[in-house]
Amino acid sequence: MSFQQTFKALSDPIRRDILSLLRAGPMAAGDIASHFSVSGATISHHLSILRDAGLVLDDKQGKYIYYELNMSVVDEILEWVTALKGGSNDEKDQ
Repeated sequence: MSFQQTFKALSDPIRRDILSLLRAGPMAAGDIASHFSVSGATISHHLSILRDAGLVLDDKQGKYIYYELNMSVVDEILEWVTALKGGSNDEKDQ
């Protein structure tokens, strides 16, 4: 995962909305698509970008693909942003 690829994936509002949906847990691609007024192919494209950026994981179960947040990548981003702010809250308390 590169930060450039991750931030490019995060730049699109539909992809950010998909990530927000996945906070509740894994969802099938069709269930994700039902929340948007764009084609299933468009959602599939967005999911592919999110997967390639490492932001989501996919799991094929039969004829369905389930997507979930990849929290390890989210944690990496948060650590980087925290470092930009000057360290963690633990460091500030010391």
